[in-house]
Amino acid sequence: MKVGIAQINPVVGDFPGNAKRILGAYRECLEEGAELVVTPEMSLVGYPPRDLVFKSQFVPKCLQALDYLAGEIREVPLLVGFVDHHHPGKPGKPFRNGAAWLENGEIRHKIWKTLLPTYDVFDERRYFEPGESCEPVEWNGLRIGVTICEDIWTEDYLQRPFYDRDPVKELSAKGIDLLVNLSASPFHLGKPLLRRAMIGGIARATKVPVVYCNTVGGNDQLVFDGHSLLACPQGRIVVQMPGFETGCRVVDTDVHSEDDAPLADDEAAHLYQALVLGLRDYVTKCGFSSVCLGLSGGIDSALTAAIAADALGPDNVRGLTMPSPYSSRGSVDDSFALAKHLGIRCDEVSISAAFEAVKQTMAPIFAGKPEDVTEENMQARIRGLLLMALSNKDNHLLLTTGNKSELSVGYCTIYGDMCGGLAAISDLPKTRVYQVCRWLNREREVIPWNTIEKPPSAELRPDQKDQDTLPPYDILDAILELYVEHHHSTDEIISRGYDENTVRWIQRRVDLNEWKRQQAAPGIRVTTKAFGVGRRMPIVQRFVG
Repeated sequence: MKVGIAQINPVVGDFPGNAKRILGAYRECLEEGAELVVTPEMSLVGYPPRDLVFKSQFVPKCLQALDYLAGEIREVPLLVGFVDHHHPGKPGKPFRNGAAWLENGEIRHKIWKTLLPTYDVFDERRYFEPGESCEPVEWNGLRIGVTICEDIWTEDYLQRPFYDRDPVKELSAKGIDLLVNLSASPFHLGKPLLRRAMIGGIARATKVPVVYCNTVGGNDQLVFDGHSLLACPQGRIVVQMPGFETGCRVVDTDVHSEDDAPLADDEAAHLYQALVLGLRDYVTKCGFSSVCLGLSGGIDSALTAAIAADALGPDNVRGLTMPSPYSSRGSVDDSFALAKHLGIRCDEVSISAAFEAVKQTMAPIFAGKPEDVTEENMQARIRGLLLMALSNKDNHLLLTTGNKSELSVGYCTIYGDMCGGLAAISDLPKTRVYQVCRWLNREREVIPWNTIEKPPSAELRPDQKDQDTLPPYDILDAILELYVEHHHSTDEIISRGYDENTVRWIQRRVDLNEWKRQQAAPGIRVTTKAFGVGRRMPIVQRFVG
């Protein structure tokens, strides 16, 4: 049969807008000959709705929109993701995560999500009651197994066994001709390849075609990459839809293939595309149309500016370079070179006079005390003040520019360079920042090569270099990955050959700076363990290990 895959970008809680997006995709698929159209998980709702579901009118408005959609659907069925009430008066959670089969003006079937993830960025058991049984949908002589996202994630592809049920096996045992999955599966580096392997394995095990429809877009800190696909019963990926963009594709489930459809799997490309999409959707879905940021001449602000210019257009990005007495002229020149390459506006405002004024104001209180990190932080906070003023005056969303390595160990100034509404690259380690910038320069100079090649420096004191304070970034990032993403103990990391003093210094800095990270702007998740949405640590604690 011919199945239309509607890879759409819903907005959380925008029921009228999401219904319009779904109908537009449905009609596009009809024009291409679809006999069934599939949309992503919670396509009518936007994922994840989190505690919005507790608002008294949220689910009723969702169901109202679902009834409207049903009235627009004729003989070609539509599968749409939605949220419903659980049976009132029965024990369990108040809601259900479901898929509705719409056909000939009616809601013919409701299928409930069976496996509810409650780990990492997911918290579905807080809201939803799982489905009790898995039953195929019978239609036109076919038996179609309908699953929702986590329902197809097998033990081999999870960190550990989480469930005592396997919806795919339950459906397969009852006899199915096709397996369909509605997903809202967020991106992290390596996830698209992981999904392909898993879905190909499911197709081989069940010996039926698998249609996988994933949502696309950014909602808060999560980015959904699409990459919807069709796997044939032999496990080959017959059709691979592009990532990080909306689109519709009608696929023939009877088609087989000897070779897998290609997937662009360049790590730097995926990271950059995810950040562009995440920034664009965060800014526009929050109601902004433009951003501003500080340009230091360094690599982090350069990459953030490039992402913003790509996401929003150069005319909607405003840069401000703010030299202090310790800033090199080369850094200012690099900022203007970047602005020229990107086509964005950049203004220069010196903070030297303001810095001197603050020092003079505090001189009586600081009498007899030498200059130290206090004066370094003054400069960052003056810059934060100027950037927030520009943000307020012109209604720009201010972007912070710190990377994950710095945020991990607290190499950033709260109420200074941490000021802003979105931390665009806060989940990108410094070594990945360099990787993405070099990829961006693969055809022409976008990031000035001098910015990439010079030693990184905050330039808050004479001749300052990051490596005066931090370990080399390749060592720092390797240890951070083991400690933050893989939860290894300091002793386990040391046993891998890393210097004990370095490991213990990093571990201590990570733990001490939890209070600072919890006041940081939200960031865009691109690794397996992002601060904020994916890592929930207490601020007050004394565990060392």
